[in-house]
Amino acid sequence: MPKISKAIANLDDSELGDNLLYYDYHVKHLLSLVKKGLGPDSDAFMSAYRSFEGEVFENYAYEMLLRYAKQHKFIKKFIVKGPHKQRTKAQPNALSVNWKGQIVYRIKRNEIGEFDAMFFTEKELYFVEMTLVGSVTNLRKRMRKKRALLQTLFPHYDIKALLVLNEGVTGLSTLPDYATAWVTKPYSAASVFEWLKQEKRPRRKPFKRISGSQIVGTEDLKIHPFRYYNTLGWVLNKTRIKNGVINTQFLFSNTVQRYHDLFVKMYIGYMEPDAFKERFPGIANPNDARAYIAVEKEHTGGYILNFFLSHSRKNLELITERNGRPHSVKKDPYGVTVTEIAYISNVIKPHHAMSSAQVDTVIRKLSKHHVTE
Repeated sequence: MPKISKAIANLDDSELGDNLLYYDYHVKHLLSLVKKGLGPDSDAFMSAYRSFEGEVFENYAYEMLLRYAKQHKFIKKFIVKGPHKQRTKAQPNALSVNWKGQIVYRIKRNEIGEFDAMFFTEKELYFVEMTLVGSVTNLRKRMRKKRALLQTLFPHYDIKALLVLNEGVTGLSTLPDYATAWVTKPYSAASVFEWLKQEKRPRRKPFKRISGSQIVGTEDLKIHPFRYYNTLGWVLNKTRIKNGVINTQFLFSNTVQRYHDLFVKMYIGYMEPDAFKERFPGIANPNDARAYIAVEKEHTGGYILNFFLSHSRKNLELITERNGRPHSVKKDPYGVTVTEIAYISNVIKPHHAMSSAQVDTVIRKLSKHHVTE
């Protein structure tokens, strides 16, 4: 991967014209705070403004990368998005550009992967993260998930990551070998924000559309077929063995670990209501629901068991154990986990049931393994 260009490093936007003003920005809440008289001294304003500034930086970096791709022949395909592409709806079970102009992979109604930018060389596929984070630590888990998805969809390419970041970011030395970081000067979205605060918002220059043989849409890509829910069922059945609790050799194989990066959690069984009450006597389970059990990869390097109580189709409760104490949170009723539980509940069999003692055995086995990049 070549080094960052001087234009990108120095935030030279002289070639962009008014292009940044043609993107959609989520500023309704931010502008409402301005109307209330709130500014940089307000925590609420600064939180909303940092989110907005990250949006502008992403669009700036994308515009610059688009021009970079046009100038370098080693880039064979660069995926077009945003105002450079006509608005369409995201396609199920496909890599496509959604109505908001983002490159996404969607299963049914859930988007399980979003990419700020993406381009191909002869043998490599780069996904791009453009962000104003102060540390790359929290990016690593997200990067693993995205890389695993692309490894599944494009098995014949070497999947790599490009991060476009600001000066002062920490943790660069902890990035995995597949990741390259480009660092720019500190970014400011003040000029775009001043334009958005105007009532009429006039644009002085027309949109500059970049085109070329290597600038392509997602419809030009051929992806490897991927059956999301069937893969969950396959792992469930292969992980459990008749004369033991879990098949760790299978669960920690390279193939399954790549899927684990993608799914984050893998289902291994369930607890009947009585067994669940024995383990979690303080957690209310009025409908005597089964608790579905999944192994989750954590960004800290270890594994943890999740217990999901499905009180109704869209009422899903997550219970985790930390330091011997249970913690409970409600899951998004429209999130992908709800659809996963709906699928697992239909394919799970009696031999997948687990006792509290078997759960303890699984926890001990998991403690001997750690996440690798």
